[in-house]
Amino acid sequence: MSSTQEVSQASPGADALRWPTVVFDLDGTLVDTINLIVSSYQHAFRSVLGHEEDEARIRAWIGQPLLRCFQEASAPHADALFAAYTAWNEANTERLVRPYAGIAELLTDLAGRGARVAVATSKRRPPAQWALALTGLTDLVPVLVTMEDTAVHKPDPTPVLLAVERLGGEPGRAAYIGDAVVDVRAAQAAGMAGIGVLWGAGTDGDLRAAQPHAVAPDVAALRALLLS
Repeated sequence: MSSTQEVSQASPGADALRWPTVVFDLDGTLVDTINLIVSSYQHAFRSVLGHEEDEARIRAWIGQPLLRCFQEASAPHADALFAAYTAWNEANTERLVRPYAGIAELLTDLAGRGARVAVATSKRRPPAQWALALTGLTDLVPVLVTMEDTAVHKPDPTPVLLAVERLGGEPGRAAYIGDAVVDVRAAQAAGMAGIGVLWGAGTDGDLRAAQPHAVAPDVAALRALLLS
């Protein structure tokens, strides 16, 4: 695995993309759902257990299946926590989901350069589709792999490998972009370039400690990395 690169500006390169297959995480990467997710978790913990959870712990859960996280937090109450989370999340999605500036343009330009683009997320399919629709990204993501598509989830590489397979790509010429350590680990296990982004839930220190191929501090930096 190569050492982590700081991506800040475009570097000269050939016309061909270094990664002709690009798979993205959803929450905290393509769509700003972090406030919605954290608030949904806290509502669930307050309503079921009578207290809030440490926000750093919640942010570390983002990118993993909900029920698995609730089982880790309180196995006897996992189903009730899941139900409370889901109800509050659905009621507040339209109010709290936001687009990230520059993401739609990045996806458009990747397609224009001939890149194959997909999303692989641990989110369930209906809310994933809803988030893409609310931010105008549905038509820019031809392949969507969600929790229902695989029996195992990140950091296991199966979801990202399925996305690459559905795109007709090759893992060795593919990148997976995400804001969480589980995203980087899934990419590494899949034999793909793992790229961490710093506008989501993950911290700079945690992402770098996972030794991704690169870290992009903002969308402009990611654009330079993917399109140069």
